[in-house]
Amino acid sequence: MTRIAPCLEKTRAEGRKALIAYVVNGDPYPEATLPTMHALVDAGVDIIELGVPFSDPMAEGPTIQLAHERSLVHKTSLRSTIELVAEFRKTNTETPVLLMGYANPVERMGYEAFAVAAEQAGVDGLLTVDLPPEEAGELDEELKSRGLSNIFLIAPTTTDERAAEVVKLGSGFIYYVSLKGVTGSGNLDVDAVAEKLTKLRQMTDLPLCVGFGIKDAESAKAVAANGDGAIVGSLLVNKMGQMADAKAEEIAAAVAELITPIRIGLDEL
Repeated sequence: MTRIAPCLEKTRAEGRKALIAYVVNGDPYPEATLPTMHALVDAGVDIIELGVPFSDPMAEGPTIQLAHERSLVHKTSLRSTIELVAEFRKTNTETPVLLMGYANPVERMGYEAFAVAAEQAGVDGLLTVDLPPEEAGELDEELKSRGLSNIFLIAPTTTDERAAEVVKLGSGFIYYVSLKGVTGSGNLDVDAVAEKLTKLRQMTDLPLCVGFGIKDAESAKAVAANGDGAIVGSLLVNKMGQMADAKAEEIAAAVAELITPIRIGLDEL
């Protein structure tokens, strides 16, 4: 049973915004990821979004593309990412973990095999960046049969008609992309985000979490004011890349230090 929906129901009931943190498994080296995950939870992160490294991460900006490259040097894979979640679950059985990646590794593994392995490891959901809803039916069935959430992206350019179809298939939450472009882009238009979220509220009861372009507490507060949560990725990944030669514990502490003011800022809403 996915932990994502209960987690977001809890944050809603408590009147606070969810904080979702994205890191790439195996970046800057495999031993750094697990302590970073635990440090993020200790710093107030509600959901961990774990990037599955891929050779052609088309939705990512330079910062996260480099993270995928650093990870792949160590032969990190979808299977090793699932194994990492199982290791995380040995000491944390409550924090939802969402895998974010691309269709090719999942298709190669096989939808059923993936869903079975993910459920057994304690994965709570999957966001497949390049798999449109029209082609996601078979995977969706496998995920939901195992109690896993299937997360979909909605962009500023998504039409109202298409958004209405996407939310019908989605579960867990809707990931709203706050700006046009790739991860880490600038030019955040808060008013446009608010307008789009208002429209989405009329289409679905699913929580709406906003990502792309969130760089600090102020930008997180700005987008989360009209949503249910903020997703922070490039800020954390950039720091991890800068500390590629540091000890794993030092990397984890530095990432936690970055996320703490964002948690504080969101709690002020």
